[in-house]
Amino acid sequence: PASRAARAAPRAAPRATPSMVATGEPLEDWLLSNNVEPNLQKALRGMFTACKEIAYKIRTASCNKMECFNDFGDEQLAIDLLADKLIFENLEASGVVATASSEEVPVEKPITTGGSYSVAFDPLDGSSIIDTNFAVGTIFGIWPGDKLTGVTGRDQAASGLSVFGPRTTMSLAVKGVEGAHEFLLIDDFSGRHGSWIHTAAFHVVNEGKLFAPGNLRAAQDNPGYQKLLDFYFKEKYQLRYTGGMVPDVNQILVKGKGVFCNPASPSAKAKLRLLYEVAPIGFLMEAGGAKSSDGEKSVLDIMITSTDNRSQVCYGSKDEVARFEEMVGVKALV
Repeated sequence: PASRAARAAPRAAPRATPSMVATGEPLEDWLLSNNVEPNLQKALRGMFTACKEIAYKIRTASCNKMECFNDFGDEQLAIDLLADKLIFENLEASGVVATASSEEVPVEKPITTGGSYSVAFDPLDGSSIIDTNFAVGTIFGIWPGDKLTGVTGRDQAASGLSVFGPRTTMSLAVKGVEGAHEFLLIDDFSGRHGSWIHTAAFHVVNEGKLFAPGNLRAAQDNPGYQKLLDFYFKEKYQLRYTGGMVPDVNQILVKGKGVFCNPASPSAKAKLRLLYEVAPIGFLMEAGGAKSSDGEKSVLDIMITSTDNRSQVCYGSKDEVARFEEMVGVKALV
């Protein structure tokens, strides 16, 4: 007989409106009112400032069929390299970051002697689709101390992802602060222009027929993934997938439902890096009421032994992640 996870399609659930309560506070006031540790506040403000600058550079970039460029001082830089430089500059200016590491050059780079935190980031996820004007984003995780290996995702002090789309937003999770939180970059030339304002809080991810399937090539030799896709199609799920991981995952928090998965197979290996993408997003999603899995356990429980560790992943509601573990699991990785 069919298993319970395979058999039971989710029933539509209304969006959980209490989880969308916005305080309207500027970022700085929100950090203070939630008693965020002072040095962590400085590190976070550095990331928010960098993302504000990146948003402007993206909006004014020149693109050809290969890359998008913008000015950085006297240089013309590809937009992903420019984003990388902006983040390193702002983390150094914060004065509290001991070590930082970018997916562009995946090594641990000393920043400030005696700093309290270490930051790993993907400066511009989806940079290859900027020229098409799809939404892209920045992902980051902040760990206490001066090391980014020998740690787990659960050790993070904060993580976030910024979505550069029609609006520029930041979804943020901070250890000790309930839920995940959205901030909107005000860009209307009012008195608040350039400020980040708290616009939503996310606490619940319900069941719902919305799916974003990545690495579809893996379905060719991962029978469990093909079975999962067949289930989605049979149950008439809505496909909501752009190829940009940041918006494709963030929609789960905003809509309060759905699933994102990126399985691996013998011929289509896992390509998402644990340190720069999988663990930071996992910390954010679990804070916002979702679940995460590498096929058998939460991604937050995977030890990061190298900056190049990679993993398959699923984020979504409780039942959707359970279905992923049952149908896909880790069988194709053995």
